[in-house]
Amino acid sequence: MELSKRTVIHLMLVSNKLNESTSTTLKPFDVSVQQFNVLRILRGQKGKPANLKTLNERMVTKMSNTTRLVDKLILKGYVKRETCEANRRKIEIYITTKGEKALSSMDIAMNKNDEQIVQNFTEEELEYLNVLFDKF
Repeated sequence: MELSKRTVIHLMLVSNKLNESTSTTLKPFDVSVQQFNVLRILRGQKGKPANLKTLNERMVTKMSNTTRLVDKLILKGYVKRETCEANRRKIEIYITTKGEKALSSMDIAMNKNDEQIVQNFTEEELEYLNVLFDKF
């Protein structure tokens, strides 16, 4: 098998393994990888609102169903949606205190997951791997 094909297949296998591991880690919290991503983006806003366009731009995986993701997080009480007072057509999305607490618990589980994923690599190998990934 030619090297380029073998490399792409390996990358796909690694991607699938990472997605599986992440999904399994988040399952006890009843959130998807995409919902987790939305919560992290909103936390990164540091109290400032985000809109659907902002969320879509910052998502790790670009999706067209961001509205549905936000709706599910609202039902869980992790996110709130408000109409902007200055511009009534603009919808502002915030993370709630409950969402921040849940996200902190998820962070602990995800940190353990991340450590397990890279446990077979040395610090030098991880540095080099990141240099290689930056070429994408």
